[in-house]
Amino acid sequence: MAGESNSHRSGGEERAENGGEVDDDRGENGGFKMPEIRYTKLFIDGRFVDAVSGKTLESRDPRTGDVIASVAEGNKEDVYLAVRAAREAFDHGKWPRMSGSERGRVMLKYAELVEHHADELAALESLDAGKPLAVTRVVDVGNSLHSLRYFAGAADKIHGETLKMSRQLQGYTLREPVGVAGLIVPWNFPAIMFFSKVSPALAAGCTMVVKPAEQTPLSALFLAHLAKQAGIPDGVINVVTGFGPTAGAAIASHMDVDVVAFTGSTEVGRLIMEASARSNLKTVALELGGKSPLIIFDDADLDKAVELAINGNFFNKGEACITGSRVFVQEGIYDRFEQKLADNMKNWVVGDPFDPRVNQGPQVDKAQYEKVLRYIEHGKTEGATVLTGGKPCGKKGYYIEPTIFTNVKDDMIIAKEEIFGPVMCLMKFKTVEEAIGRANDTRYGLAAGVVTRDIDVANRMARSIRAGVVWVNCYFALDSSCPFGGRKMSGFGKDDSMHALDKFLAVKAVVTPVHCSPWF
Repeated sequence: MAGESNSHRSGGEERAENGGEVDDDRGENGGFKMPEIRYTKLFIDGRFVDAVSGKTLESRDPRTGDVIASVAEGNKEDVYLAVRAAREAFDHGKWPRMSGSERGRVMLKYAELVEHHADELAALESLDAGKPLAVTRVVDVGNSLHSLRYFAGAADKIHGETLKMSRQLQGYTLREPVGVAGLIVPWNFPAIMFFSKVSPALAAGCTMVVKPAEQTPLSALFLAHLAKQAGIPDGVINVVTGFGPTAGAAIASHMDVDVVAFTGSTEVGRLIMEASARSNLKTVALELGGKSPLIIFDDADLDKAVELAINGNFFNKGEACITGSRVFVQEGIYDRFEQKLADNMKNWVVGDPFDPRVNQGPQVDKAQYEKVLRYIEHGKTEGATVLTGGKPCGKKGYYIEPTIFTNVKDDMIIAKEEIFGPVMCLMKFKTVEEAIGRANDTRYGLAAGVVTRDIDVANRMARSIRAGVVWVNCYFALDSSCPFGGRKMSGFGKDDSMHALDKFLAVKAVVTPVHCSPWF
């Protein structure tokens, strides 16, 4: 969900030994100027409005647990107003009636505005989600811009086909915007996920209702403001902040929403499919959980393999569906790998995300913090060995030591279930066949990594692992031009690349008779 990450390795004098202590020398407001929270209302039909109920929800700073802002709490009534605005904009507005090149020009203007406000957007993301500011500026904002510009370029490249019919008929296909899209995005990469869904929907000519996660609503509202400034017509992008069981459920079950694209947990993905089936059988695209394997062979570059394992697990404090949390190391290098991994983790700094020395900020909220700690206790109870970390750190906020378990068995809870936190399971294997079998022994199929110098092994592994993406000698190597999405219980449908347009387009066949044609 981000470009290939290169987490900072600097620590200075105040380091978290094995993640044990938070660098807490923050000063007031964490040593940086708190960004101004300018937008806290729902964005419907081009205007910021209060929720119909007048209710608000609290956005909290994960560094301290303190309230950042009170944000409008949308529910079913607000979703219906947003869908009505989106439907009006689709049925009678100019956005779907613009040429693709015209839509692309407006989207490029949108990208210019996002880039102009990149520092403010990065600060909002870091404050709301606990992400290190330096990484957020480069990775989160950078990838958001890449996505928006990629699909701006794709807007005039949506083509149908000419059909070679078997009779005296002429046939061709049209790829039409499907209509109103419901876009439900998660809290781990708020801006990236916003644009991974909004960008292809805009390029296709759809209108939309976006529901950001209740934990991280601030950037979506700011981006809605920039969309209006860019000239995107009223009603095309609507943002309803609120909770999943109310606002999210209303989008999934609305009879006038034509497609829902969701990124989040497998459990909620099931509910969205059920809501679609019970309502209008709207198209559903799901990017769900993962328990991805990172498989390291004896011939791997040891330094590179350790770096990939650390970044593949602890980047974004482990709050990524594609973390390579099951690390399989071939027995010939296992002991050296384990020792080097433990040594390198001594330089990993947990602390305030606005401190440039910090590698890992706090978990997004108290609920996620407590969930991760419960999984760590499961690992201890089941008999896994704590190599590093294993407990919370800091006097306030939602900080957890980066935790590495050894002596992990495949049937342990920590090896089977998605933890979504800074927890790595380190395991040993002997043969290629064993690695393939254990990599595929999961209900998920989102991503995988293979580290080897042997091209034959790399090719065999890439073709054998049942996952949506397999990275060879790299990890988190995502790009706007590369399709991303899972298999099995990791969902279906693609974000990124031209494939991402498919969920927002309907294919229509047009057939006419051809009389007296000199050829067929």
